[in-house]
Amino acid sequence: MNESEKCAKKDLAHIWHPASQMKDYEDFPPIIIDHGKGVKLYDVDGKEYIDIISSWWCNLLGHCNDEVSDALKSQVDKLDHVLFANFSHKTIIELSERLIKVMPEGLNKFSFVDNGSASIECALKMAFQFCAQNGKAHKKRFMCFTDAYHGETLGALSVGALDEYSKVFEPIMIDTIKVQAPDCYRCPYNKNRESCDCECFEHAEKAFAEYGHETCAMIIEPLIQGSAGMKIYPPLYLKKLRELCDLYDVLLIADEIATGFGRTGKMFAVDHAGISPDIMCISKGLTNGYMAMAVCVSTDEIYNGFYGDYEDNVAFMHSHTYAGNPLAASVANTTLKIMERDHILEEANEKAIWLNNRFHEIFDEHPNVGEIRQMGLINAIELVEDKESKKGFDSSERIGYRIYREALKQGLMLRPLGNVMYFNPPLVITKEELEESLRICKEAIDSVLL
Repeated sequence: MNESEKCAKKDLAHIWHPASQMKDYEDFPPIIIDHGKGVKLYDVDGKEYIDIISSWWCNLLGHCNDEVSDALKSQVDKLDHVLFANFSHKTIIELSERLIKVMPEGLNKFSFVDNGSASIECALKMAFQFCAQNGKAHKKRFMCFTDAYHGETLGALSVGALDEYSKVFEPIMIDTIKVQAPDCYRCPYNKNRESCDCECFEHAEKAFAEYGHETCAMIIEPLIQGSAGMKIYPPLYLKKLRELCDLYDVLLIADEIATGFGRTGKMFAVDHAGISPDIMCISKGLTNGYMAMAVCVSTDEIYNGFYGDYEDNVAFMHSHTYAGNPLAASVANTTLKIMERDHILEEANEKAIWLNNRFHEIFDEHPNVGEIRQMGLINAIELVEDKESKKGFDSSERIGYRIYREALKQGLMLRPLGNVMYFNPPLVITKEELEESLRICKEAIDSVLL
C-alpha cells in the first residue's frame, strides 16, 4: 500500500466530502494533495496536477504565492483574530480602502462575513429588513433565476433553482419567485447572444408586472450562471434588469462570489454592463483561496436605512465569529495589491483571446462539442449527443464525470458541471500550461466519447 492509499483509507474512515456521493469513493478514493505551487498541485506520491479550475474558482495568483504567503506569516505573529463588534484593526481598514477603489459606483459600505453562502444570507436579510423598516413592509419576497445557484445554506438554496442541491429541502425553504433565465445556447427565440435584443427579457417583465409590488429584491449571478454549466448571457440583459428594478422599486443583489476579481475579464461582471447593484456579494478570489472571507457590499442608502438611535431598534443584528478576520484581510490586501501592481487582469485578458482561439481551433469540429462559451479566461465546452438537435447526454451516463476521471490520470483537474467541461484557471497561468491542459482535455474527451 503506497502513501496515497494509506492516507485515503484513513480519510474515508471519518471524512464526509462535499458535493459527493461517498459510495463513488469505493473505486475512486480521494487524491491526497501534499503541496501546491503556481497552477499545480502535487499528491503525496509526487504526481502533479494542473489546477485548471482554481480549486473551486478561488485561486487567482497561483498556489503558495510567495508574496501572499509572506503577508500571512507576518500577520499571524501580530494579530490572529479579534471580535469585530466595537473593535477593528488596521489590516481590515486597509482592505476597505483597497476595495473602495475597485467597487462599482455607489457601493461603499462593507459587511464582512466568512464565506460566500454567508454573504448571500447577509444580503437577503439586509434587503428584507431595509424594506421592512423603511416604508416598504409589503415587500417581503425575493425573485431569482431558474437554474440559479447562490450557495447551500437555506436562504441561499431558496433563491437557487438547481434541484441537485435544493429539491429535498423544498419543504423548509423560503417561497421565492423564479424568473426564466436566459438560455443562449438553446434560445427559444432563435437568436444569439452577440446580436440579440434579449427578447427573453419578457419573462422578467411579466414576473415584475405580477409580483414587483411585493418583491424586496431580485438576486442574480451576473452574466454567468456558474453551477448551471457556465451559462453566459449578454450584458444588455443586466442593463434592462437594472432599469426594471428601479421602475418597480426592487433592490438588485449581484452575486459576484464566482465572477468577481477578474474572472470575466473585468474586475466584476456587472462592469461589462456599466451598472451598479444595490447590494453585491464577493468572496472566492478575494483572498486567493488562502483564507475564508466574504463581503456583503451595499450603498449609502441601504446603510442609512439601518442608522438610528438605540431606541429605534433598526440596527442590522447580523454577525459572524470570523467577520473581519485579520489573517484573511492580510492575504486579501496582498492579493489586490499584486493584481493592481502587476497588471494581472490586463495580462490575463491578452491570454484570454489566445485561449479562446485555441479552444475553437481544437474543438469546433468535434462531433460532440455543441458550444464553446467564453468570458475572460473562463472557457466552457457543452458536450452533446447530437450537435444539430443540441440533445444533451443523459445524466445517467455521467459523461462529464468519466472525462474528469480520465483527465486526472493525465494530471489535469477538470471537474465537470454535468455535461459541461470548463477551464477557470488562475489568472497567472502561462500559455504553455494552458496548451498542456488543452491537450489533456482533448484526449480525455476523445477517450470517453470516440
